[in-house]
Amino acid sequence: MTFEELLHFVARQQKLAGKVYTCYEAGPFGYHLHRRLEAMGVTNFVVQPQDWDDRGKGVKNDRLDALALCQRLDRYVRGNQKAFSVVRVPSEEEERERAMSRQRQQLVRERQRLAAMGRSLLAMHNIHVTGRWWKGKAWARIKAQAPGWVVERLEVNTAVIVSVEAHEVKLTGAIQEAGRQKKIPRGVGPLTFEVLRREVGDWSRFNNRRQVSSYTGLCPREHSSGGKRRTGSVSKSGNPRVRAMLLEMVWRMIRWQPDYQPLKKWEAVFKSPTATSEAKKKAVVAIARQLAVDLWRVFTGQAAAEKFGLIYQAEAA
Repeated sequence: MTFEELLHFVARQQKLAGKVYTCYEAGPFGYHLHRRLEAMGVTNFVVQPQDWDDRGKGVKNDRLDALALCQRLDRYVRGNQKAFSVVRVPSEEEERERAMSRQRQQLVRERQRLAAMGRSLLAMHNIHVTGRWWKGKAWARIKAQAPGWVVERLEVNTAVIVSVEAHEVKLTGAIQEAGRQKKIPRGVGPLTFEVLRREVGDWSRFNNRRQVSSYTGLCPREHSSGGKRRTGSVSKSGNPRVRAMLLEMVWRMIRWQPDYQPLKKWEAVFKSPTATSEAKKKAVVAIARQLAVDLWRVFTGQAAAEKFGLIYQAEAA
């Protein structure tokens, strides 16, 4: 059925029942369908996608997935909060802000991809470049050394890179300016902190520190059975953008926030001349996990930043 036919079908169900519950997996439908259903008075849940073949039969189709979703929905409505994982639906303003920061990240990756294509073509002709090879002296050297047809191909890349870069710079400036208007930790940077804020949305959505840590994906993997317990690297099951911003913040805070309590706890690792890069990375991950919890406590009013030794910059006038 079409989108409008689906809405008509739901409207017919409302006439047959006192209350209608629906759900669908998060994905390309976004939140537009959710908002339309909610406007109709339907209680809808956007759920985390997963493999619904619990018994491992190796058979997957729309009918079986719909059946599994309906069964989970029935259990969830009856009180089983672990029947499936409900995705938080952001407000339209939060979605707009998040789309802006995500588009900037997509433009950065596109610029990097195009730049790598150019470096690869040049390397095939024994011309090795680094950085922004399409600008200034680097581009002048390329035109002097590379064959004419190579330069012609690179000019195609350059035209696209320049356009992408212009939009990237514009979005970066807008996000940074928005970040400067808010209270941010010293040395973190308005861009990093603003991207983190837009990804999280509302810190009060979390009920406890476990939910915060799970959302970041910085919790260790675990495989335990009986008396045996084995942990591994981080699960990476949460928001990858939040995880990247937290790790970036910690590396900067090593210099700018020396009094932050988790940093002082791991201070010996960073100052040890024999500490390996692997040991330092593990320490940064542990600090980032705690930083997310501390930020949650600060932004939900549970504690002041000073309690953790976290120094904030003065708010912009």
